[in-house]
Amino acid sequence: MSQMTEGQLMSRAAWLYYVGGLNQEATSARMGLTRARVNRLLQQARETGLVAITVDRRDLGLLPVEDAIRREYGLDHCIATPALGLTAADRAENAALAEFPLRAVGSAAATFLRDALAAKPDAVVGTGWGRTLAQMARRMAGVSAPKARFISLMGSLTANSAFNPFEVVQSLAQATGAEGYFLPVPFIADSAADRDVLRSQRAVVTTLELARYADLALISVGELTEASLLRRQDMISADDLASLRRAGAVGDTNGIFFDASGQPVDHPLNARTLAVGLDDLRRAETVVLSFGVEKIGATRALLRSGVAKGLIIDGDAAMTLAEGLPGVEAAQET
Repeated sequence: MSQMTEGQLMSRAAWLYYVGGLNQEATSARMGLTRARVNRLLQQARETGLVAITVDRRDLGLLPVEDAIRREYGLDHCIATPALGLTAADRAENAALAEFPLRAVGSAAATFLRDALAAKPDAVVGTGWGRTLAQMARRMAGVSAPKARFISLMGSLTANSAFNPFEVVQSLAQATGAEGYFLPVPFIADSAADRDVLRSQRAVVTTLELARYADLALISVGELTEASLLRRQDMISADDLASLRRAGAVGDTNGIFFDASGQPVDHPLNARTLAVGLDDLRRAETVVLSFGVEKIGATRALLRSGVAKGLIIDGDAAMTLAEGLPGVEAAQET
């Protein structure tokens, strides 16, 4: 074992524990490691996506909520993860609980994508950006889809991070053996004129054309607050945020800023974004990934646009989104 890399140790521990059926004590004895070390290796295996755990969601009690949301917004499907009833105090006091909605939606999205690739191995899959998509990508280890193509639906961020569109596409392509394509341009151009020049480049035209006719599009939704990812990554300024709100914007997806009805607002930033537009997303099987009750307003607005065919959302947010809709009373009482 002393000659093994950390990755090899992690794989060996995961195999003995999850496949071999050994408990942690037996795994540690087999590997000649302490039980604490084995526990850390197993935790790393889950966090990196080496081990993907699925749970049959049919008995989790949110089917009435999913069905109410599906009917209200004309969706083909809605997937809600378990509801924990988390409060703001819970999230503030426990970092693991605060991350649960994100991790849960990422895991559910990975399961959805695995099924989609199994049904259509040569699918063209467009992806947006954000923490949820990065979580999904981490959970795709072990999936083989060499005929598939993953493509970014938007330009890349200037900051290098795991949820950059380029990194999301690259992670998915590496995990599955598929081809990956990304737009070699910034997320937001300096001006509308610059955007037009960038969009005219041959590499951009070719990639955008492929993205516009993706079989499946997986996008996230963002709220327009100081806590939003766009602000934390300095992709928009505080003045931008204020002017977007004055223009009626309540959220964004792929850099498209939209109002409460899900329509793009009249704002200079929307004329500078390099991304696939809402009309193109309507052509694909577009699935919105949303986590956190703070994104309910933006999620509701995006669903009103008619862009989405499906929604994957954490249980607590789903319960909030479904409040007042017919057929959810029984679920809310359980």
